[in-house]
This record gives sequence, structure tokens and C-alpha cells, in this order.
Amino acid sequence: MNAFEVKGWCPDAWRPMMAGDGLLVRVRPPLGRLTRVQVLGLCEAATAYGNGQIDATTRGNLQIRGVREDSWRPLIEALLDLGLIDPDPTREARANLLVAPEWRAGDDTHRIAAALRARLPELPDLPGKFGFAIDAGAAPTLKDAPADFRIERAASGHLVLRADGRDLGTPLAPGTEVDHLIALAHWFVESGGTASGRMARHAAALPYWAAATEASAASIDRAQPGRHLLGTALGLPFGRVATSALRRLLEAEPAIVAIRPTPWHIVICEAVALLTVQPDPADFITAPSAPILLVDACVGAPSCPQATVETRNLAHRLAPHVTGRLHVSGCAKGCARARAADVTLTGRYGRYDLAFDARAGAPPTRAGLDAAQILTHFGAA
Repeated sequence: MNAFEVKGWCPDAWRPMMAGDGLLVRVRPPLGRLTRVQVLGLCEAATAYGNGQIDATTRGNLQIRGVREDSWRPLIEALLDLGLIDPDPTREARANLLVAPEWRAGDDTHRIAAALRARLPELPDLPGKFGFAIDAGAAPTLKDAPADFRIERAASGHLVLRADGRDLGTPLAPGTEVDHLIALAHWFVESGGTASGRMARHAAALPYWAAATEASAASIDRAQPGRHLLGTALGLPFGRVATSALRRLLEAEPAIVAIRPTPWHIVICEAVALLTVQPDPADFITAPSAPILLVDACVGAPSCPQATVETRNLAHRLAPHVTGRLHVSGCAKGCARARAADVTLTGRYGRYDLAFDARAGAPPTRAGLDAAQILTHFGAA
């Protein structure tokens, strides 16, 4: 497999990452929600200081693309004015928090996530990709999303704190959830977890006070395009939206009061049960059966300097012809999808390796294919 660089950290607003199309500046909306004013302000800032493209990540964050180095500071000032980033870079780095997007004010998810944000200074210095999931609804929805410690509902109805990679969680008494999470984060560092980088790779036994004894409840279906309890859900092709399209949506739908990004390339538009204008399918997906919803594809070459192949045009053409989940990755890192997919294409030295039921970079069934060969193989030529 061709060489690629694992950064070991995720970009945020204060520490952007250089890509082929400019700096990536990641915004972690507090509690995973942006008000209408914040969305419009974000569109204006991403247009003025970036290339007008925003990515929704698998952590429920938003990523401004194409930021010029001389535009980074004005962008930061705009994001601060909007209340979308913390003025303290250390607090912002620790706010790697994924919140189940269907929370309601005052419920367990909202209560715990707000309490954790207030206590971010109590967390130790953790590896850059380390994160938390607050998934305390009636049943978990974030089991497939990346997180190292998860607070989620158990089959018994209680809340548990579950370390990623472990089947069972630690039962939590009401009001102690954040205390236990912060204590377990300190245990992770003190037991040598920083060398592993992620909880799933850390083999140390949990401390006695965090004995894991309860199984989590079965996951419930995640949001799909269409009507939603909070309003309307819309899909984003490959998790990307143009600021011009997002602005048009809000201008056409004044009833939208807020937007909640999700880890599934879906955004939930609050308080609008039915759109008055049908959006362009190139911008937003409204049909839950759309094949593109089952496709993960990174930005690919040339936008990513580590990718050696184009990804999204090929993925678009393949989507209707592939059964199950399709993942097209520009390199073996697999940034768009960490888990196995039914069909995986991995870029290597300008060509594609094809594997089945595999993650990016897995040993291929067929290696060194060009795009025409792949399209022919799946009957999409």
C-alpha cells in the first residue's frame, strides 16, 4: 500500500490542517446544534474566507474547506462572534463531544452534555482523536459513530458508561455521569492509554470502581431523509454542502429555526415539518431510498494530498449498481469510513484495489484496477 501520513489528531478551529484545497477548519457546534443566525453567519464566513464548501463529519462536526492562510484569523474572529468556537484553544480541543442529535431540552442527553461542556477544564490532556459520545435517549443511536467513552442507555433502562471496544458498561447513578466519565478519562491517561491513542486499542483492565456489568440496549434506527420528530431531515451527498445551497434553503424556508448536523451525512432542520420548496437533489437528498445514502467517499485527489485517485465521481456512478454499503477511499487511511463496507475501493498509486466486507487498505480481492475496469465489473460502464 502506498505511504500515507496518519496525523494522530483531528483539526479544529484553533489548529487547522492543510489539505490540497487549503486549510481545513473544523467547527464543533455546541451540543451539535446551530441556530438559524449561526448557520447564516457560518455560510457567510465560509464563503468569504474559504472556498464555499462545508463538510459534515462522522463526529457530527462541520468542516470549512479551502481556507487561505491569510484568511484564517478573520475566520476565527467570525466564528468567535457567532459563538461557534471557544475562545480558549485548550477547551476547544477538549470539546470532542458527539451528542445524540435528537435530544430535547432537559432530557438526559441534553443534561449530561451540557454538564460535561461546563467541566471540560477538568479533563486531562488526551490524544487528539479521543472523543466522547453522549447517547442517553431511549436507546442508543451512536454505536457506529467514533467515540472512546460512551454514556448510553442500557437494556435495563439505566444509563451506563461504556468504554469503546467493550461489550458491557458501568451502571451510573443519576447525577454522577460526568463525574464517572472524567474519572475514567484520567484513568485512561494514568494507565498508559495515551500510547495506544484510542480506547479500543487500550488493553488495560478497567478500574474496580468502573466494573462493567450491563449491556447496552439495542440500537434504534437513525435519522433518514424525510419528516422527523424535530422537523425535516435532509441528506448531504458525501456529507458536503455548498454554502450557497445552504443559504438558499434557509431563505426559502423561514420556519427553520436551527440545524443539527449528524454523523450520518444527514442534517435535521428544526421546526419545519414540510418543505415548501423542493431542493435540488445535487444539494440535498430528500428520498430515504436514494442509493447515494449508502456511499462513503472521501474528498479524494486532488483536494487531499494523500489521495492518489479521484473518488466521488466514481462513487456517484457506482452507487445505483452496488448492493449494500460502498466505500471509495483515496488512500488506505479510510477517513470517510472507519468500519468495513460491503464493497471497498482503496486508492493505491493512482489505481484502485477492490475488496469485499472490508475496511480501506484491506488485502484486495482484485488489485490495480482503473476506473473503467471497476465500472465494467459492476455493470455501470
